Amino acid sequence: MGSEGGNIIFRVHAVQRMFERDINMEDVHHVISGGEVIEDYPDDTPYPSCLLLSWCEGRPTHAVVAHNMEDDTVIVVTVYEPDPDQWDANLSRRKS
Repeated sequence: MGSEGGNIIFRVHAVQRMFERDINMEDVHHVISGGEVIEDYPDDTPYPSCLLLSWCEGRPTHAVVAHNMEDDTVIVVTVYEPDPDQWDANLSRRKS
């Protein structure tokens, strides 16, 4: 989900979580521009969203982002480092 040409909006929740989890803007841009979509939420409202995974300087990072295609805007909903107890070894699939 590249952000080339579009805008990125950070929800307050995302900014709070980034601060709490020591995740910076560069990391989030890296996830958005090159992250792998590991879960897709096409029915989310008001915009479809997805969960992205990328590695930032060796640190796994998940970001939930929505895409307003009409305005070509990516909305960052939340960002976090995945808990290995809840994810598989690749951090790309939830454990049952």
